[in-house]
Amino acid sequence: MKTKILLLLLALSLTASAQRDDFWRDIDLTARTGYNIGGTAPIPMPASIRKLNSYTLQANASLGLTAEKHLSDKWGVQASLYFENKGMREDARVKNYHEAIVRGSERLEGQFTGDVETRVTQWMFTLPIEATFHLNNRLKLYTGPYLSWVVGKDFDGKAHNGYLRVGDPTGGKVELGNDPTTWGSYDFDDNMRNWQWGIDIGADWQTWKRTGLYAALKWGLSGVFQSDFHTIEQTLYPIYATVGLTYKLR
Repeated sequence: MKTKILLLLLALSLTASAQRDDFWRDIDLTARTGYNIGGTAPIPMPASIRKLNSYTLQANASLGLTAEKHLSDKWGVQASLYFENKGMREDARVKNYHEAIVRGSERLEGQFTGDVETRVTQWMFTLPIEATFHLNNRLKLYTGPYLSWVVGKDFDGKAHNGYLRVGDPTGGKVELGNDPTTWGSYDFDDNMRNWQWGIDIGADWQTWKRTGLYAALKWGLSGVFQSDFHTIEQTLYPIYATVGLTYKLR
């Protein structure tokens, strides 16, 4: 009896091992390095934002690893893990834009007309889970939801070259200049979310046996600020495109 039980356990073990081997045999592992280009912006753009004066690229590196399980010749499912930054620095011209600032020892809040320079940094781990479709041996399309855990965040800037109407558009007028003693600064780091989510859509193009190119768009569906934060009236969404290189590990 003991011999039969041992043989049965051995057979089950061998079967499970074979199934594991079959499961891992058609899984591809791909390393990724890329650069994120985009911004943190309201959708649609409000009338209070009149024009973009400048936009400066930031250190938006993206490093990732993708595991894809093939379900058929064309279809599959993949999961990735990225460590990336979604940052921007821009200066925009605004009119009657709700703003809260600090100038010297004063805290002022109201409607600002002038230039607003904003710097955003968001270092995060991002996990997309996506369906894949292979058009041919070189080109793959994919899309699905993603979840990001933000581990480092900054949202600060200055209001300058204009004036603030305290309280409402008819309130007292405070001039804001172009040097540290006369402009107004703001810092909303503590009001940012720790978790973000959205949709990712992209394509891989294998240029050689193991190397390739990729492009993707991560469209945030959650704002970057907590739901109880209303100093900035519009919800700001992280919308970033990524371009980069791939290397097939297996």
